[in-house]
Amino acid sequence: MTVTHPLRTIGAHELDAWARMVTTTYGQDWYEGGLRNAASSIDPGRTIAAYDGEAIVGGAAIYGRVMTVPGSAAPVSVPVAGITLVAVLPTHRRRGILTAMMRKQLTDLYESGGEPIAALNAAEATIYGRFGYGVASHVAQIRGDKRFMALRPGTDLGDGTIHLLGRQEARPLLEKVYDTARRDGVGWVDRTETFWAARLADGERAREGGTALRFAFHTEPGGEITGYALYRSKQELVQVIEVAATTRQSYAALWRYLIDLDAHAGLTYDGAVDEPLKHLLADPRAARTTVVDNLWVRLVDVERALAARRYSTSLDLVLEVQDTFCPWNAGRYHLRADEESVTCERTPARPDLRLTSAELGAAYLGGTTLSSLAAVGRVEELRLGAVTAASLAFRGEREPFHPSGSAFPAF
Repeated sequence: MTVTHPLRTIGAHELDAWARMVTTTYGQDWYEGGLRNAASSIDPGRTIAAYDGEAIVGGAAIYGRVMTVPGSAAPVSVPVAGITLVAVLPTHRRRGILTAMMRKQLTDLYESGGEPIAALNAAEATIYGRFGYGVASHVAQIRGDKRFMALRPGTDLGDGTIHLLGRQEARPLLEKVYDTARRDGVGWVDRTETFWAARLADGERAREGGTALRFAFHTEPGGEITGYALYRSKQELVQVIEVAATTRQSYAALWRYLIDLDAHAGLTYDGAVDEPLKHLLADPRAARTTVVDNLWVRLVDVERALAARRYSTSLDLVLEVQDTFCPWNAGRYHLRADEESVTCERTPARPDLRLTSAELGAAYLGGTTLSSLAAVGRVEELRLGAVTAASLAFRGEREPFHPSGSAFPAF
């Protein structure tokens, strides 16, 4: 359908109308704090809106971030466009507005030489695949019965101590620990001041009947802070919001503290698919998990994106990429990688693999294997052994994950 609704970046004076459109689309009640948070957390210059006359009827925003991606010896960081607050009013659905906004975002990123990859959390899992996004990471929704969550005998808890701090004192310590931990965590992104404000939102709306946030820190005998846990209590549950640790001892000690909290039989936490917690427990069945999609990744510029990350094994193959939504990406690429360097350049050579941009996005963080995609016909092997070689090379040491309900929160 032809789009008759023009798209343009919003002005600062339009933040109120834009934010009201988003809350209406998401089925939320408007509240004045939403405007303040929106105004402080989004960049109008990277926020687009669709208009019906003077009325804003759709929109989408971009946060510029740095994401940790797989490396050969150690993870590396790559600029990422965090796509967020994508919305179209119910009165204006099925008019091509969403498709037009997605195309404009990706085209603008490519033509400006911006971030080579884009990422988002999808409110619905069927929306973004048609725009070339692939499921690059998953989250394990952990639900535990604390009565049976004793740690394994002999677990090394170190010599540190756990202590609670108030919000103001905790804030700079959280940032320091997180920034250290994220450099080794594939899928983790850097956090700005406004990002932290959104993550630590603690009004009545955020609590949803629970307590205020608690801030538990692990301190070494010499005074170094090596981990933290954010949590709140709600009825019979301990709701663990986030755990970050820079040593295995602090990780174990924080979990023992959380498990030992009195008066709460249950525990919930959204963690990595390979979350080490399950290996700490004497009874691994005490913590049940449900796995759902987490980050969706889209390669904006295939050549730059593939050259930006590192690979687990040496690699020398030609990829034929099909990309109807971003046609500048379509073509053949010679990808070569070893411990020292990575090159990716266009080539007329015969391809070893054929796939679409969605499959590349899914494999980019190492969380979805090319072998599993090939098993259902989403990757075509044109040279015997190419799928296995590529699948091994794209994998990382750990499963990718981002420790938040939404990697790119706003208000």
